[in-house]
Amino acid sequence: MKALTTVTGLVAPMDRSNVDTDMIIPKQFLKSIKRSGFGPNLFDQLRYLDEGQPGQDSSQRPLNPDFPLNQARFAGASILLSRANFGCGSSREHAPWALEDYGFRVVIASSFADIFYNNCFKNGVLPIVVDDGQIERWFKRLDAQVGFTLTVDLPNQQVIDADGNSVAFEVNDFRKHCLVNGLDDIGLTLLEADKIKQYELTHAQQHPWVFGQIK
Repeated sequence: MKALTTVTGLVAPMDRSNVDTDMIIPKQFLKSIKRSGFGPNLFDQLRYLDEGQPGQDSSQRPLNPDFPLNQARFAGASILLSRANFGCGSSREHAPWALEDYGFRVVIASSFADIFYNNCFKNGVLPIVVDDGQIERWFKRLDAQVGFTLTVDLPNQQVIDADGNSVAFEVNDFRKHCLVNGLDDIGLTLLEADKIKQYELTHAQQHPWVFGQIK
């Protein structure tokens, strides 16, 4: 998992509440357990004017010109701004996979569905909760200013705009540690590789019949 410490990036809008995981990555694209390759189908039903199919070349599909991610001013955005209950619906881990594969490292909203929120931390995406009033102020800035950027400082738990105004956010210490150090569940396990190897050796010595060592 890629580490995340400080992200300064263009902000893209998803100006709606209750964005569910089927909107983030529709069910027909859940054909792989790899974490890559889902970016072209992020928000598929909103981005394209046709109905996408697995394996289809998305570069040849007609784009919805009204959808923000198809507009030049939001190209390369790494921070997504949305509203309440982002990530509701099913528990599919493909949703944060698709966001990260597209290029989003941070999602800011006034609330998140619990399972989606937890899945983000496990897949290198930082979900940030701020109050509705601040969300509304950022949406107004984003609408009025082309190239609106924010800096997310995870170690200090601050979101900072270009004028130096900062907003604090809460994050669990353990989750922050994992993101800052790029540790997913597998990475955390591998930190104990020496202990695991020693346990396996000791277990084999104490229970040789389990390992076929008694003839």
